[in-house]
Amino acid sequence: MAKLLHISASPRGEKSKSRALALAHIDKQRATNPALEIDTVDLWDEVLPQFDGDWAAAKMTLFGEGQMTDALQANWDLMTKISDRFLAADHYVINVPMWNGGVPYRLKQYIDIITQPGVLYGFDPETGYIGLLKDKTATVVISSAVWEPGIDPGFGQDFQSSYLDWWLRKIGVSDIQMIRFQPSMLTPDPDAQYRAAFEQV
Repeated sequence: MAKLLHISASPRGEKSKSRALALAHIDKQRATNPALEIDTVDLWDEVLPQFDGDWAAAKMTLFGEGQMTDALQANWDLMTKISDRFLAADHYVINVPMWNGGVPYRLKQYIDIITQPGVLYGFDPETGYIGLLKDKTATVVISSAVWEPGIDPGFGQDFQSSYLDWWLRKIGVSDIQMIRFQPSMLTPDPDAQYRAAFEQV
């Protein structure tokens, strides 16, 4: 049975346009495949541990630095539990508003927790990162209030979609659909842009 994981990075709930577009995409997937299993991670409701010094120490033992103690192993086991939920999915649907040119801190925290060596990626000192995920796909719905493609640099830069594209490819997801709803404050008809994004999903 195929499994879809919806990761919602917007705190705006029903007011979120990116979330609404993601849900429309999920409804389309469900209509196509009624047996589709859907799991939702709302990052604003999810209890995420702080990736502090102990977590970093547990990670570094995999690179030969220090020893894995019981306390460090407990942190690693919790990370594994969170990562297993991510790994279980075949298709990822991620809705992400732009915050200060990048992604909300809750999404970055989630990514930092699950993106661990031997879990989502490997590393070759000669060729670089090796994604460990196979045959998985992603639909990323991104939104912004000010920035849009082609806008003057004075209105910001896009570290949002470029970061997410890089991260997904780093872990082995190369089949990526990027849906943009980015009507800047200068856009005369944002509703038309929303309808165009809705048609994409």
